[in-house]
Formats: sequence, C-alpha cells, structure tokens
Amino acid sequence: MTTTGPRRSPRRTEALSRERIVRASIELLDTAGEGGLTFRALSERLATGPGAIYHHVANKDELLGASIEAVVTAAVTVERPGAQGSPEAAVRAVALGLFDATEAHPWLAPQLAARLSRGHWGTVAPRIFESLGRQVQALGVPEGGWFTATSALMHYVLGAAGQNATNTEAARTLDPDTTRTEFLDAASTAWEGLDPDDYPFSRAVADQMRDHDDREQFLAGVDLMLAGITALHRPAGPGGDRR
Repeated sequence: MTTTGPRRSPRRTEALSRERIVRASIELLDTAGEGGLTFRALSERLATGPGAIYHHVANKDELLGASIEAVVTAAVTVERPGAQGSPEAAVRAVALGLFDATEAHPWLAPQLAARLSRGHWGTVAPRIFESLGRQVQALGVPEGGWFTATSALMHYVLGAAGQNATNTEAARTLDPDTTRTEFLDAASTAWEGLDPDDYPFSRAVADQMRDHDDREQFLAGVDLMLAGITALHRPAGPGGDRR
C-alpha cells in the first residue's frame, strides 16, 4: 500500500529579497492585472509565507509603487542604438523606452496616471523628468526654459504612450479575436461615414488612421516637440532674428 505525505510547496532556490518580490509582483501584474496582485498569490508564486513578504514590503500600495519604480527605471535607462549620439537621440530613446514599457505592461499606464494625479510621485516622476531634463539642458535651452520644455516633453510622452496602451487594451477587451488591422479599418470606415459638413477634416484623414504605425506616430510627435523646443530657443542672429 502506497501512502502519500503532505503536499510540499515548491522549494525555494533563490533567497527572498525585496528585488525578487518586486519581480514576482510585476509578473503577476502582467498576467492578472492589479486585481490579481494579492499577497496570497504572491506567496504561492514565491513559495513562501505572507509574513516573509511583509518583512520587505508593508502593504500592496508599497508593492505597486515599487513595481512601477522598477519598470520605469528600466525603461528610462534602456540602451538603444544611437542613443548617445545627440540629445535628440537620447530623448527618443527615453520616450521609446516608456512607450514600450506601457505596451509590455498594460497595468503601468493607469497605475502611473492614478499615482501622479494623487501626488504620489515618489522618485518615479523625478526620474522621468531628470532623464528628459538633462537632454533639454544639453540642447542649449536657457535655464529659464528648462522646466517648461521638460514638462511639455514629459506630458506628451506619458500622455501619448498611456493613450496608446489604453487603446490597445480597449481593443483587446472589446473583441479579443479582432486584430489591430481590423480594429483600425473599422474605426477608419466609421470616420469616413461621418457627416461631411460637420467633420470634413476627420473624413480627410480617416485613411491615414487606417494605415498608421503607432510607434512611428509616437516618435513623430516627439520630433515635433523637439523641433519646437529647438526653434523657440535657437540663438538669435545678428539682427535679432532666430536662424
């Protein structure tokens, strides 16, 4: 007769640390969303007890904050080809890092927006601001314009990246079987059917929406911001005009 003993939890092969807890938290957020991040689920994933986790993080809010911090830090320090060539290239690298992070982690954009709107900045907002601000400074923008120019860049990057992630998630939620091409085609067709007297411009660009690439459009917006910043702060010529 065969007897079966108590079922054992998976053996831990890596010492528990705050970094390991945060990594597991990000994995849970990616697969189950904010609602799926519980200390019970985290304990099961880490093969440990909740008490061991509480030794490193006080509560779920702190865990979410640490997860956001880890993803954003990786995003703004990502190494990309050509990122060191110029301030403009470095801005694009930071912007794309954040864009890709919101695509890879659907929970990031709403969590980041909610925290920033409540003033729970921690070091996340300053980290993004610092990454962009150093490049604004390197562009030769006068000190009096640093805050405004960097704020404008940061608002665009977070807003556009967040909206893109929201659109992607909404399309996935509405109909998981619908491809991006099908979704955009349906939206473009709807715009083409708008009243021509009330929406002449929307009808005119409907086909562009159908064929656009999200990342290229996002980068085009970054380039527009950079062009405006450099044009506005270009040194004046001999006659006082900006060349």
